[in-house]
Amino acid sequence: MAKENKEVLFGLYDDEEILLHAVHKAQEDHLEIMNVYTPFPVHGLDHALHLAESRLHIAGFVYGAIGTLTAFLFMTWVFTRDWPIIFGGKPYFSAPAFIPITFELTVLFSAIGMVVSFYTVCGMSPGTVNPNLDDRITDDKFCIAFDATDASQEMLDRIRGFFGATGASEVKMKAI
Repeated sequence: MAKENKEVLFGLYDDEEILLHAVHKAQEDHLEIMNVYTPFPVHGLDHALHLAESRLHIAGFVYGAIGTLTAFLFMTWVFTRDWPIIFGGKPYFSAPAFIPITFELTVLFSAIGMVVSFYTVCGMSPGTVNPNLDDRITDDKFCIAFDATDASQEMLDRIRGFFGATGASEVKMKAI
């Protein structure tokens, strides 16, 4: 599978408030933003980009339910069929005694399942190489990126003008 070369025109911003105003301005100007990169979560950015709410919490519930069922059914099988021992005067099936382990496996299955799901959905699975537009994006810069692969010179000038009007500290073009 050959990797497609993509041209990206991006602007770097120094502050998250300026970035948010720039995203709103891009929406007003009907510019199609490819992606926005930030070194930390920016409150209100997902709403400004009109992103749908994450469904990760639904997956977390499903993984937790699987963990609960696994723990409860396994302990039921062990204590009633495989190794039925009466200890401390408790009956074979004692649900209150199962609660601590059931809780722990619920949390474990949820945590591991959500981490694996998150990394898979975000394309961060092992062996994946994601291009980095600028090393400072992971440190202290904020970035708005536009796909410039098939853009006309007029559109590139319009995007550069947008970056100038919204306070971008740097504007760069990079092939990824």
